Amino acid sequence: MANPIYREVILRVLGDLTEQNIHADPHSFVLPDGRFDLPRLLQEFVVFWREHGEVLIQQEGYHEAACQIILMAFLHRLVNGGGYLDREYAAGTKRLDVLVRWPYSGPEGERLMQREAMELKVWRPGADDPKPEGLAQLDRYLDRLTLTTGVLVIFDRRPEAPPWKERGDFQQATTPSGREVTVLRV
Repeated sequence: MANPIYREVILRVLGDLTEQNIHADPHSFVLPDGRFDLPRLLQEFVVFWREHGEVLIQQEGYHEAACQIILMAFLHRLVNGGGYLDREYAAGTKRLDVLVRWPYSGPEGERLMQREAMELKVWRPGADDPKPEGLAQLDRYLDRLTLTTGVLVIFDRRPEAPPWKERGDFQQATTPSGREVTVLRV
């Protein structure tokens, strides 16, 4: 979408139902040094996903994008306390799905920007595990952004997926160029 106002409004409207179910305090995700605690936010998302994901997916009118809309609404609600979410909208453009930017002050009082890259994939029925493709794609983004690590989130929509109460597996994985990244399977 060319107009940034429409880009923001459309996603906010699509994610409104999800945001109404988020009760965490955005400020609780700020570390003592001022950086954003992304690992803790992802752990909280797993709890939220287990409790609300199945219902929210069924209520979401855009089934193909439901998982991504729910995660982005969750991130928006909690990052909005002081950071920024840069999102990809055009499928197939080979751009990063989510970049969290969080300003904070360094030890000398200088303004720094924490950047956290996330690639989102959906494992659909009949398809192969998207992890290899996701790791390669994330690797390219990290290279372009000069980041050393990132997160690959895989939403399992297959009928044989683990039960909802068991979803939320965190793993460490290595990208094709050797970067250590986090893989979250929900």
